[in-house]
Amino acid sequence: MERVVTMSREAFEDAVSEALDLIPPELTAHMDNVVVLVEDEPSPEQLVDEPDLLGIYEGTPLTERGEWWAAGSLPDRITIFRGPTLRLCASEEEVVEEVAVTVVHEIAHHFGIDDARLHELGWA
Repeated sequence: MERVVTMSREAFEDAVSEALDLIPPELTAHMDNVVVLVEDEPSPEQLVDEPDLLGIYEGTPLTERGEWWAAGSLPDRITIFRGPTLRLCASEEEVVEEVAVTVVHEIAHHFGIDDARLHELGWA
């Protein structure tokens, strides 16, 4: 039987907000045109490559932005998925920890750090 941690959407969003507060101001000052969202579940298309998706970065990393990338571009999106995170974790404390890791992981993608490097750093 699958056990799911019970956590309100508001409490989950608070965990995401707290995770964002852990990012040093020196880094957040360099985040450009990015929004962080919470969704209950990933779309079927998002699950094709990664069936256990907890978060996703969609956009153009800062390291790949050139002259073609200009003001007025739609914001990059970091989405943290509530359902998969609650199903993965055994306690509310574990959810808070997993959310923090996921937020850092997705922000790292915004800065152009790939999954291989995140694995090396222990953030995957």
